Amino acid sequence: MSLQHVEQPVTIAAHDGRTSLGAEFPRLANRTIVRFLSRYGILITFLAIWQVSSSAGWVNAAVLPPIDTIVTALWNGLAGGALLGDIAISLQRAGLAFAAAVAVAIPLGLFMGQVRAIETALDPILQVFRQTSALALYPVFILLLGLGEASKVFVIFWATLFPLLLNTISGVKQVDPKLLEMARVYGATRLTAFRRVVLPGAVPSIFVGLRLSATTALLLLIASEMIGANKGIGFQVMNAQYNFQIPLMFAAIVILAGLGLIANQALVSLQRRLCRWSNPID
Repeated sequence: MSLQHVEQPVTIAAHDGRTSLGAEFPRLANRTIVRFLSRYGILITFLAIWQVSSSAGWVNAAVLPPIDTIVTALWNGLAGGALLGDIAISLQRAGLAFAAAVAVAIPLGLFMGQVRAIETALDPILQVFRQTSALALYPVFILLLGLGEASKVFVIFWATLFPLLLNTISGVKQVDPKLLEMARVYGATRLTAFRRVVLPGAVPSIFVGLRLSATTALLLLIASEMIGANKGIGFQVMNAQYNFQIPLMFAAIVILAGLGLIANQALVSLQRRLCRWSNPID
């Protein structure tokens, strides 16, 4: 048998492989496009309707500017540095308050979830505080702490504390009692059972509380910066509205939305890494 006859089947097989890949690529591309449109199609349609209706004069462009005008204002504010300082101070306020809430709520929630007597004693006052709006208490915080950074950080801390605290308590109480009983049967101490059973079982619920608290932190950040602040994204929203700089106002709102999406996605990614046995809530 000649060398030419030996190489011929190989050549045909390689040709069939390329044909198969060529036929598979359009199918994969169509599947990707369908998946993308099923997730973002409504959002894209909403933005397209906004752009067309504003550009065509169907709505007042001075009140609802076109999307491209908002994007231009956003780019000018970021490239020129006008909004970077506001973003930094807003992240500092929200970050300090969120970190303080995490440092207080998670240990307290784990303790209350484990010790029923402590939960029974603290639950009434916590429910009263939880049902009292943080914005309603903001004037009290201003009287006590002044119009400076302390009152702004504290009102954000107050609002973010309770979602995380209650979700932590709920996560501890929802741990399967049979797992705890099995740990005791195998001779695990109370501390070992807490580290190996209670804490891992409560982590998914804690992450739900973290995501709720992160969203609440940004909401209260806007409100606190609209009162008595001269710097921050919330201040820029109000200042642009007062000066009728509507594209800049919407640009600041887009930044707030982007910060919220980034924070939520970061927590979802961290939950997936730490809770491989659990499906995180998207």
